[in-house]
Amino acid sequence: MGNTKLHWKYKSPDSQGYHTVVAPDNSDLKTTWGFRLNLNAGHQYQITDENLELNGVVISGQATIGFNGNEHLLSVRDSFYMPSQTAVTIVAESNLVIFLGGAPCEGNCQFFVRKYDLSLPLGNIHQIHGKPPYQREVFMTISQEDEGSRLICGVTEGEPGQWTSWPPHQHSNDLEEIYCYFDIPRPNFALHLSSRIPGEIEEIYPVSTGDFVIVPEGYHPTVGMPGIKSCYFWIMAAFTEKSRRYDLAVNDPHFEG
Repeated sequence: MGNTKLHWKYKSPDSQGYHTVVAPDNSDLKTTWGFRLNLNAGHQYQITDENLELNGVVISGQATIGFNGNEHLLSVRDSFYMPSQTAVTIVAESNLVIFLGGAPCEGNCQFFVRKYDLSLPLGNIHQIHGKPPYQREVFMTISQEDEGSRLICGVTEGEPGQWTSWPPHQHSNDLEEIYCYFDIPRPNFALHLSSRIPGEIEEIYPVSTGDFVIVPEGYHPTVGMPGIKSCYFWIMAAFTEKSRRYDLAVNDPHFEG
């Protein structure tokens, strides 16, 4: 296992349109999809999927989201959730980028919009994880308490030059994940470390805005370069309905938090 080179980093397209960045048919993932939508101001796009639930977050720009005759104005880091076999119409009020996560949809789930609001008290949606020098702020775009099928997703923002997802942890038996990086304009970068082996590092990926790194298994800490925050939309998908939980991570025993 240790001699197998990992191919887990994907650059998302910045051309106009709706792009499948990573999926089970082009990666080591089994049940998780990552998409990117780019629209120029004034353009629109209808998103629908017969099989997948989708959770989208506005990365840049502003959009009007239409669903069942109702419209919602979304700004940066606002998000929406839609079950399979539904449709939303997205109108770009300004040049727009949306990242989306997808997973198989089972059950009767409901569309919702969530405004990004860090004034919310700490709880199920707004959370602080870790402690300096690996403290980070987390905002759930769909939490395990929200009605959904396989997805748990959110936005994480680290502190400048410091670690996130520390101590290194894995949830290989229960969930897989995609990290979708933003607010790190090139040539600035963060580092995403990947390993399936406790106490070791198999791959180090420099990442900037638009880079997606998959986590089909193993440990996955990140750190920003000096002065840069490691910021990402993370898409976690459970292998089963029972493992749609946020508390199943197992820390690397070689590193303490």
